Amino acid sequence: MATEAIVNDRKEIFGWAMYDWANSAFSTTVGTVFLGPYVASLARAAAEAAGTSTVSFLGIPVAPDSFLPYCISFSVGMQVLFLPILGAIADYSHLRKRMMQIFATIGALATIMMFLLTGGLWWLGGILFIIANLSFGAAIVFYNAYLPDIASEEERDRVSSYGWAMGYMGGGILLALNLAFFIFSEDIGIPGDLAVRINLASAGIWWFGFAFFTWARLRPRHAARSLPAGETYASIGFKQLRKTFSEVRHFPETMKFLLAYFLYNDGIQTVIAVAATFAAAPLIQGGLEQDQTTLTAVILMIQFMAFFGALFWGKLAGWIGAKQSVIVSLVIWAGVVIYAYGGLKGDSVTTQFFILGVFIALVMGGSQAISRSLFAQMIPKGKEAEFFAFYEISERGTSWIGPLVFGLANQIFNNLRIGILSLIFFFIMGLILLPFVNVQKAIADAKRYGENSSNG
Repeated sequence: MATEAIVNDRKEIFGWAMYDWANSAFSTTVGTVFLGPYVASLARAAAEAAGTSTVSFLGIPVAPDSFLPYCISFSVGMQVLFLPILGAIADYSHLRKRMMQIFATIGALATIMMFLLTGGLWWLGGILFIIANLSFGAAIVFYNAYLPDIASEEERDRVSSYGWAMGYMGGGILLALNLAFFIFSEDIGIPGDLAVRINLASAGIWWFGFAFFTWARLRPRHAARSLPAGETYASIGFKQLRKTFSEVRHFPETMKFLLAYFLYNDGIQTVIAVAATFAAAPLIQGGLEQDQTTLTAVILMIQFMAFFGALFWGKLAGWIGAKQSVIVSLVIWAGVVIYAYGGLKGDSVTTQFFILGVFIALVMGGSQAISRSLFAQMIPKGKEAEFFAFYEISERGTSWIGPLVFGLANQIFNNLRIGILSLIFFFIMGLILLPFVNVQKAIADAKRYGENSSNG
């Protein structure tokens, strides 16, 4: 039987947000800190043992430091191909929760298996990451698609911000524990490489374990729909997707917002991705040695400050409106890259970097949380997973553009400060496009489509 639709249920919202708490461990512990350097070190050791400067993967020579970035790019490409199909299948079959469970479990188990990464198994790190990252993205699509189901329109900004905040807190807590364990592992007789493997596996255990709060609280919204004779879920998925593409013209404001998000979110993701690389140069210029402890402290500070930033932005959206609050965040993001270009000099550079980190933390979660809730209001009922698949690949599928702009600007001018300033392009484009998005029309278009579909 179909489950009765309930909105704004505090227990269900808590269960939904706990998935962000659970899966953020993968982003922080695996993606941000431990896996890249560890796999690169294993690959370098394998290359040295073979007396070459490269390692061979499927017969292809690969530089040790490039192996995992290639795997990241491949996994993102796989997401671009598969997420829309998976979203269409989930919307048709009403198996959104089941599919979320399946992919979260696959991703968590692949992460736990990273404990096996030793010596000659460096290549396994890339394969496991591809599986885990593809599963991570798929489960996030179904997770995001639940937002319109569990929260009414007036509550979505707050609920979306709450989910982001829980993600920053959960990911930050495990990262802090893992960093402490890694730092003191030698003192308790645990080799550094074993400590890294334990930390990688812990992210999978955290992801899998806390996801059970979500499975217990999150309700399926409709009875599962059986397949018509002669059809498979894959064939249905392609048909649903073709139908959605043919109907995109009915949602011009939603597409306009997606284009703006496509651009400004790439700027956000790039600032986050290159922050550690950029930070090293100002720290040296300030008369300090490159201090990994300082960088680690800033990463943790941003993680925990982002918890409060996401909650604050949920309140700000209630005060001035969701679109206006995103615009405010983009102005601050533009200010961040301008200050990174012109500031961070002198004897107080470390203090300045911490202050810059505070501003990044305040807007990082808020701008993404409110963007998600704003988009959730602009999509037609019954096609949530499909549209959030496009939203997810807008976030991940363009993640190479910003780093490319940063890298080219740095290479052409031989100046990291100009590289970071070049990212202001993405925030300016967002500030140009976003004011032209008619949110009320987008909401009305989505409701009209939903009503016509139910009547049809």
